[in-house]
Amino acid sequence: MSKILAVANQKGGVGKTTTCVNLAAALADLGKRVLVVDLDPQGNATMGLGVDSRQLEQSACELLLGESPTTAVIQTGLECGVDLIPANTDLTAAEVALVEAEQGREQVLRQCLETVADRYDFILIDCPPSLSILTINALVAAHGVLIPMQCEYYALEGLTSLLQTIEGVQQAANPGLRIEGLLRTMYDARNNLANEVSAQLHEHFGDRVYRTIVPRNVRVAEAPSYGEPVIRYDRRSRGAVAYLGLAGEVLRRSRQKEEMRA
Repeated sequence: MSKILAVANQKGGVGKTTTCVNLAAALADLGKRVLVVDLDPQGNATMGLGVDSRQLEQSACELLLGESPTTAVIQTGLECGVDLIPANTDLTAAEVALVEAEQGREQVLRQCLETVADRYDFILIDCPPSLSILTINALVAAHGVLIPMQCEYYALEGLTSLLQTIEGVQQAANPGLRIEGLLRTMYDARNNLANEVSAQLHEHFGDRVYRTIVPRNVRVAEAPSYGEPVIRYDRRSRGAVAYLGLAGEVLRRSRQKEEMRA
């Protein structure tokens, strides 16, 4: 069965898209069938996977508006080995239409992904940096939420709002939704505040905090400008090693949960 993860945090600049793109590429590198859904009108995940968001004929916009079937929107054959539902600024039109819809507006993405879920081991949804109707669609469609965050004071404040939104989605539309894990990104161990916030995360969330830590790494920052995940841009870099480690950790957790259910 496909595992659908929403990569979400309403705070911008925490490494959300970077995590989605690089985790997807790392999972594909480990032999998994992966689909990335770019649900951010900025289209950064699309560009980061080497697709020009300005040249799209069909995108997540047409998908959510019901103008194109899911299979027609998916782009295959990308060099990094993942499939992609791309996005660009047109997605804003779909967002407005969903807000104005009277019924079922939170369920649209779930229904779209149900038609292709059996083709993939993992579907990763890159959410916009807001708690908008697009993010709600991702949370309703997902089995779990992966939360990238920097270890800084304001990140903890923003986390509270996201947790409240997740709880609301659980109660209203997706009772099976769980926090898959919290990922510490752009981490600098020399920063005392980062270490303090990291300790607080462990205190409050325990083993839901990934052991993997993504360090500040210039190669991770450079890779999107070349339209490549960092594991293709510089596989030996600290950032690439971290995301390969995260992929392994995600797979281990998934196997453990399947064994517990069995």
